[in-house]
Amino acid sequence: MRFLGINAIFHDPAAALVVDGEVVAAAEEERFSRRKHGKRPVPFSAWELPEQAAAWCLRQAGLKPEDLDAVAYSYDPDLVRPGQEGLDRGWEDLRTTYARRAPAFLSTALPGLDPAQVSYVPHHVAHAASAGLASPYRDCAVLVCDGRGEAVSHLAGHYRDGELTVLAAQELPHSLGLMYEEVTEHLGFLRSCDEYKVMALASYGTPRHLAALRELIVTTGDGGFRVEPIGWGGYAKALAAGEPWSADHADLAASVQARLEEVLLELATWLHGRTGDRYLTLAGGVALNCVANTRLLAQGPFEEVWVQPAAGDSGTALGGALHLARAHGEVTVPMPGADLGRGWSEQELAAWLDVARVPHTRPRDLAAAVAAELAADRIVAWFQGRAEYGPRALGRRSLLAHPGYARNTERLNDVKGREQFRPIAPMVLASRAGEIFSRGPACSPYMLFVHDVEPSWRERIPAVVHVDGTARVQTVSERQEPLLARMLGEFEARTGLPVVVNTSLNTAGRPMVDDPRDALECFGSSPVDVLALGPFLVRRGEVFAS
Repeated sequence: MRFLGINAIFHDPAAALVVDGEVVAAAEEERFSRRKHGKRPVPFSAWELPEQAAAWCLRQAGLKPEDLDAVAYSYDPDLVRPGQEGLDRGWEDLRTTYARRAPAFLSTALPGLDPAQVSYVPHHVAHAASAGLASPYRDCAVLVCDGRGEAVSHLAGHYRDGELTVLAAQELPHSLGLMYEEVTEHLGFLRSCDEYKVMALASYGTPRHLAALRELIVTTGDGGFRVEPIGWGGYAKALAAGEPWSADHADLAASVQARLEEVLLELATWLHGRTGDRYLTLAGGVALNCVANTRLLAQGPFEEVWVQPAAGDSGTALGGALHLARAHGEVTVPMPGADLGRGWSEQELAAWLDVARVPHTRPRDLAAAVAAELAADRIVAWFQGRAEYGPRALGRRSLLAHPGYARNTERLNDVKGREQFRPIAPMVLASRAGEIFSRGPACSPYMLFVHDVEPSWRERIPAVVHVDGTARVQTVSERQEPLLARMLGEFEARTGLPVVVNTSLNTAGRPMVDDPRDALECFGSSPVDVLALGPFLVRRGEVFAS
């Protein structure tokens, strides 16, 4: 059976396709539209239908809209509670009206689709399915935390043989995600977008306001929590976009981050007490907080923690499709990886280069050629295989660099046009990670945990060591990523370092590069030295000398 999942209600519009219980394709609309998070100017800042992503998912499987058995829309307007405290009724009424009309909108965007085929899946149930049903575990606990859904901001439960039991849900307006969004905006960043910047800034501060926040953000002993109104201005003055931050702002970020971690630990401990599960799966925007994830793994009661790589709202498209598949009696299988987006054949890539009249070569051994460029301290744009689903670059659409030079942190942040306090991440063979990185999981293919960098390695790979001595690691499997693994091996043979810098292939304010045109535009407009486009190499000097 064939199930299409759609997210189009808050932000991060996306589509995903599940066929006979297997995840076939998933993509965010921003990769097609080039509007990051699917956002447009107010009032059109949400609810963008993922028309192009959905059409591509169907083409990828050779399907037409009329071939679908059902479509999941990851928001149920019947669950919205009129007059609920803390909600803007005007926006809620408009959002609910939009959701009720979504089946008709989708049938227009996908000609041939019967509107009656569209089913509403509650927002947090879709999040939960994106974790529990996509993870490698048949039985597991699931914890969802984000800004908000229809009427709640959190779900705690467990899966048994693919069936979800909800044990707790926190009603709005209490929300850990909205609380973190508020401090994000107070610190001069874009809310519902730049929360990861607060996590990075926290490493520069001291959590001196933690005691005060413990009085305002509290768990309730029944799987829920309360977030009282917080006067952020009492801790640090509000910053305008781009205004420099001070120690007060870093201390506020550190305090909020620390309290978030404590609350998540308390929620996870309660959930473990109810389920006794060995495995915890996470989804929702808060699950993209890799520092909190690591603390849950290190100090929490679960043996393993698995995080959906598209943990934000885009992942509800996948979760919605998986949930419907289960509801129709399908046996679902774990997602195969995050490389669920678009890809191009060698012939198609060559045609792009020919049309663009870009000089290029085809090395006999691409891995060795790229390793040589990196060893010479050149920045490489790496475009290989199918694009990643979710916000992390995982060796499909990446910028790569030498980790042995501290200046490469500043250099890459300049290339991307972003704040200098932002860390860049290492990729390392899974078989070598234990020598260099401690804490965190031994296997971390989705870059959703942080690790401590062993002291003996910190001076050897300074570009990827954050100010607190940690790194957000991506481990690379020789079996699943043979090209990346060979490149890492070739780089080590030249430098003695089994680590390469990896950050997303994009510039500030732009979505991650997705198709060959995006790659060529990014290469041409930023100080990147080399583009590895499939099996082809494009060198800046050769392009601009021609």
